[in-house]
Amino acid sequence: MKEYLKEIFLKYEININEEQCDKFVKYYSLLKEWNEKINLTAITEEKEVVIKHFLDSVLIYKDLKDDESVIDIGAGAGFPGIPLKILFPNLKLTLCDSLNKRVNFLNIVCAELNLNNVQCVHARAEELAHKNNYRESFDVCVARAVARLNVLSEYCLPFVKTGGKFIAYKSVSVDEELLEAKNAITKLGGELLCVKTIQVEETNEVRKNVFIIKTKNCDKKYPRGQNKPRLNPIS
Repeated sequence: MKEYLKEIFLKYEININEEQCDKFVKYYSLLKEWNEKINLTAITEEKEVVIKHFLDSVLIYKDLKDDESVIDIGAGAGFPGIPLKILFPNLKLTLCDSLNKRVNFLNIVCAELNLNNVQCVHARAEELAHKNNYRESFDVCVARAVARLNVLSEYCLPFVKTGGKFIAYKSVSVDEELLEAKNAITKLGGELLCVKTIQVEETNEVRKNVFIIKTKNCDKKYPRGQNKPRLNPIS
């Protein structure tokens, strides 16, 4: 796995050292072991994990700084947060997930990989975002495969400080979501910065990462509780 990992990352101009490479290998081992106990991912084959989880998580590497504070909403098995942390050891990372058994797994991974400055939080995003030490206090919020963009913006933008970024990991179908989410992004204090497109040759898939900059403070009523962002998205 190690050589394949290096080869693939290098192809996409991502340099990793031996220590980082070892951490990815160990992460894969833990993922495979714990996936048999709790449902973390349907993707378990070695090369597929490298491409569809590890590489996919770090395709935004050129847009991050090593000392930023990052929150990963709906972290699940740790993607994209943990691969980003391996790549950028000085990131101040918060991993948020609503399922306690996944948070337990994330804590184990962080301990086993000796990842410092990582907080794993068992919480729903719509509740956590109203707490003072989380609200509008992160340089970057990332989310991958969580919800449509109009819903996701309400969950994520309240965590981002003014001048910070919300990065949504999306696929080729994002154009429709962007139209649908235009008003929501504006109401939540955001502004579309750009959409970066990357063709992943190994899977013949197109990844579209959406960059939204936070231009002003978010109204305190957002995010709404009682599952309202999903049931009644901002229009």
